[in-house]
Amino acid sequence: MLIFVLTLHAVVGIALIVAGDRLGRWAFAIAGVVPAVTLAVLGTEFAAAIDGEPVTEEYGWIPQLGLNIVLRMDAMSVVMVSLVSGIGLLVCTYAVGYFSHPKPGTARLAGLLTLFAGAMLGVVLSDHLMALFVFWELTSITSYLLIGNDDENPKARDSALMAVIITGAGGLALLAGIILLGQSTGTYLISELVDISVGDSGVITAAVILILLGAMTKSAQIPFAGWLPGAMVAPTPISTYLHAATMVKAGVYLVARLSPVLAETGTWRNLILVVSSITMIVGGWRALRQHDLKLLLAYGTVSQLGFMMLLFGMGEYELAQAGITVLLAHGAFKAALFMVVGIVDHQAGTRDIRALHGFGRTWWPVLAVATISAASMAGLPPLLGFIAKEKGLDGALHGDFTGATALVVVFVVGSILTFAYSARFVLGVFGRFGDAEHEHVTETAKAPAWTFSGPSILLATFTVVAGLAPVIIDDLVGAATTALDEAAKPKHLALWHGINTALMLSALIIGVGVVLTVARRPVAIAQRRFHRAITWFPTADRSFWFLLNGLIRFAKRTTRVVQNGSLPTYLMVILTVSMLAIVIPAAAALDEWPDLIDTPIHVPLAGIVLAAAIGATIVHRRIAAALMLGAVGFGMSGFYVAQGAPDLALTQFAIEVLTTVMFVLVLRFLPARFDDRHLAIALPIRIAVAALVGVTAFIAALVTAAARSDVAEPDIADDMVRQSVSSGDGSNVVNVILVDFRGADTLGEITVLVIAALGVVALARVARRGPVEPAPTLLEVPAFARLPVVDVSARILFSSIMVLSIYFLFAGHNQPGGGFVGGLTAGVAISLRYVNGGVSSVRRSVRPKPWFVLGTGLFVSVTTALVPLALGESFLEHAKWQGELPLLGKIKVTSALPFDIGVYLVVVGLVLMAYEAFGEDAVPMQDPEQMEASAP
Repeated sequence: MLIFVLTLHAVVGIALIVAGDRLGRWAFAIAGVVPAVTLAVLGTEFAAAIDGEPVTEEYGWIPQLGLNIVLRMDAMSVVMVSLVSGIGLLVCTYAVGYFSHPKPGTARLAGLLTLFAGAMLGVVLSDHLMALFVFWELTSITSYLLIGNDDENPKARDSALMAVIITGAGGLALLAGIILLGQSTGTYLISELVDISVGDSGVITAAVILILLGAMTKSAQIPFAGWLPGAMVAPTPISTYLHAATMVKAGVYLVARLSPVLAETGTWRNLILVVSSITMIVGGWRALRQHDLKLLLAYGTVSQLGFMMLLFGMGEYELAQAGITVLLAHGAFKAALFMVVGIVDHQAGTRDIRALHGFGRTWWPVLAVATISAASMAGLPPLLGFIAKEKGLDGALHGDFTGATALVVVFVVGSILTFAYSARFVLGVFGRFGDAEHEHVTETAKAPAWTFSGPSILLATFTVVAGLAPVIIDDLVGAATTALDEAAKPKHLALWHGINTALMLSALIIGVGVVLTVARRPVAIAQRRFHRAITWFPTADRSFWFLLNGLIRFAKRTTRVVQNGSLPTYLMVILTVSMLAIVIPAAAALDEWPDLIDTPIHVPLAGIVLAAAIGATIVHRRIAAALMLGAVGFGMSGFYVAQGAPDLALTQFAIEVLTTVMFVLVLRFLPARFDDRHLAIALPIRIAVAALVGVTAFIAALVTAAARSDVAEPDIADDMVRQSVSSGDGSNVVNVILVDFRGADTLGEITVLVIAALGVVALARVARRGPVEPAPTLLEVPAFARLPVVDVSARILFSSIMVLSIYFLFAGHNQPGGGFVGGLTAGVAISLRYVNGGVSSVRRSVRPKPWFVLGTGLFVSVTTALVPLALGESFLEHAKWQGELPLLGKIKVTSALPFDIGVYLVVVGLVLMAYEAFGEDAVPMQDPEQMEASAP
């Protein structure tokens, strides 16, 4: 059922986006069905999850790598699903009223909101950390689209960009941390991590830092909090859902899950204590300075997120229980307050507290919601927020961990600020705030319809009921605490615990908060003076845009240097970066130098290869360089023969012949000689880069060879050799791998080759369309001259080589050869006909059109791969037929043969296409007497 819920979100979300603006605001009514169904599913599994019997589902993802989609809903997940889907349903209902005059893109908002809700559910239901990361990134992407939905608004685009860059960078850090943690502990399942002692090694410390970076960027901790106030540019229903109830709690949820595992490492607790304490206090302080109601709530949310991080991050179950209570309380009061802001903005046309002054008695339901929700945020009895705050204070007072005393101080100071900005919110909406005058004051506005204000009323009602009768959430909170920490012994929630230290601190908080509210004018003046004194200090917003713009400027300057239109420069940059990334770890991994010479024949072969390679760098004519490169390839063919790999030798030899001919075809369109114009300093740099490439390739080859020989597990190469006859019915293991074991790879490769060949020919024909006068600097290659001796020899050799290619095709499954080698051999024969007679000779020798040969080859291979599916077998399933035929005797044929025939035809078609694209016709040899007569 869990996968059904996630799939439902995806399907409905995409459908709403595709439907477009035809649905208007009623798209939110359709979207509301999805969280309603989710809550219904939750209701069927609620009792089991509360009783400690999590609902689990597992689906294959990449089983070869141990990656699966593992979904698990325990009591903690129930809390988060209740927030995501419960508030999601209310937000959809609220949005129908909010978008009474829908703009273009409203329906798209509903679809994106549904997709976001599905991604958030994936985060809280995933037991596998890698699956959690995938859903984590989906929340970042969908939130980016939601914030920037109004793409014509520059502020919306900037805010969306800021949010996705910060949370995206944190996501990359989270991925690295997850990998380090999973590889160190041997498991990626959260349910298994809680039973493992992770220790305090350097790897675990790195994992802790990276994971916390991801969590803190997502949950807007200082200094990464700048994106959250900026995201208030989104419509209020989006802000209500993403930035009050769901997305910003993803980081808090991850910290809650991993704290029992990682809190004892020291680094985890210390980082959270420092960063989240600053976040709680700075967020509250900045909320006191805001005149925009949404910004006030945004900075208040930052402060509250710091509070929740502190509760969950200490790894103490008493604080975790308080954190779960705060999650529920915050979801209710903050969502209600955002809805109130949306109602005021919708009805009055402004959110500026300096321009608001009450709206009459008809607004009393909204006034009640705002007052109750703000009072719960301030921690006043008898509301749920008071119970949550008292629980947190009590847990910090009785904590025996390092930093418990500092935590109490932070809670008290942060709560005082929370009281003050909560009062500022209420007074700002429904009373003359008085700290500044505004030229336009709104004193009257039409009261909202009950359907519009109804969702916020329900949330405020829950806040009151749960505060007066916490027993309704007691079992859920207790079960969720135990789900986080099996050793937890949570106490019952209660409104009254008697007169204790926590109560006395609450009285102190309320008293100081009242003083700050009454003295709000002097406080505002003091704030302004303080901030004028520290204007030099960089804020998070200024720092982000300074760094981003600096990075862009640096990128532009770097681009002007490394992307200057010079191909050698491109190659040097790419090769240098790639080689440095390889050579350092490769050299470190090389324990000892192996024997470099196995047989004396290696010495002359190496000499040929080195001499030809050096020659290719020295010669100045392009044709000579191409021939030198061909000599390098022929030398490598000799190495393959010496090492007992005739298949590779045949392939290498045929490729070098074809490559050399192709070089000649293409090089005649280029200048005959290389251009040696370059700065004097360029030559040493080029030599250094070339040396680096050679050393890296040499060391990497040694390391990879040593790695294969040092592996304790059975070598996959030996395993394939053993299975070549038994599973593939072929003695040539190379061919069996190509057409059987890795046949799907081969099929993909020849498909790419066919597409590439068609593209190359199309481009060549466009380039050669119409008469083109060759430039005088181009390579002067004389037209092909047909000589009788060469013509006869070519005809004889063509037939012989073609017969040889057919032999390689049919014999290749058990002896050196195969479809690829046979096709290349046939290509050599075709090249011989071209050298003798040009394109016309090739066309006479091979009548079918090149594209027909290509298409036929691909069709044969694809058909061979798909036929087993029609017979109920797997893709490319191996099949064998044995029988006796007249004259031929006993015959054994495997399904590899037609597949190989297809490969053969594709390779032949590629060669034919190359000559069609770049080839020329030959001219007859003139008689010497005619040449003398025609001479001037």
